[in-house]
Amino acid sequence: MPDPHGRTRVSQRVLVTGGGRGVGAAIVRALALAGFEVVFTVRTAEAEAQALIAAITAEKPDAQVEARALDLADKAAVEAFAGVLAEEPTYFGFVHNAGMSYDTLAALVDQHRAEQLMQVNYWSFVKLVGALVRPMTRARAGRIIAIGSIAADVANAGNAIYAGSKAALAGYCRTLAIESARRGVTVNVVAPGFVDTAMLAPYAAYRANVEKQIPAGRFAAPEDVAGVVSFLLSPGAAYVTGATLPVDGGLTAALAIQR
Repeated sequence: MPDPHGRTRVSQRVLVTGGGRGVGAAIVRALALAGFEVVFTVRTAEAEAQALIAAITAEKPDAQVEARALDLADKAAVEAFAGVLAEEPTYFGFVHNAGMSYDTLAALVDQHRAEQLMQVNYWSFVKLVGALVRPMTRARAGRIIAIGSIAADVANAGNAIYAGSKAALAGYCRTLAIESARRGVTVNVVAPGFVDTAMLAPYAAYRANVEKQIPAGRFAAPEDVAGVVSFLLSPGAAYVTGATLPVDGGLTAALAIQR
């Protein structure tokens, strides 16, 4: 769409999956306050989503932010949602934040649970990005960001399926990055370490010991991750693509064996 001066106006619409709570909510808030028109998906966090929207609009009355219900584990629902996206005005950004975890020893993996995790963490991203990237390339402007994990590169007992899903996500993003770079679309992965969210609540008893091994001495706040996502959507990140950016307080840079 041209602006009054005849120039092509770049869309400011961004889709965020899993935006109702935790890291996703921090991303939605940061982008909405930065002036983006944010659409975010929720599965069970409807109340949190409405509270988030209210908080954002109280701080920025003209903010454009909308929550939509979507269960990423439901293949048919994801297919239908992708069809809706393809008919909407072009999105400038897509942040795949939604994810699920599944902890078990590699030799004891339940295939049904593993396939459900892969659907949420990986296949839903592939389907949704397929609907979004082609309009982005036609507009010659787009930013695609997947929230990965340092688990994709650093092994941890009981984490095989989750780590595998994040490794698949990173590999897909690298390929998509080189395929779309000449048409103005960047594709990157943000890889958090330990983030202070409800997902880590079951490991509260081990927190103090884990924090001692993180060079920064603390878990990440959701806003730490949101800040990197905001950067990747900014004009200053136009030449950053095909990258994985760790947000882990130096954890993966440190030698695992402590003296």
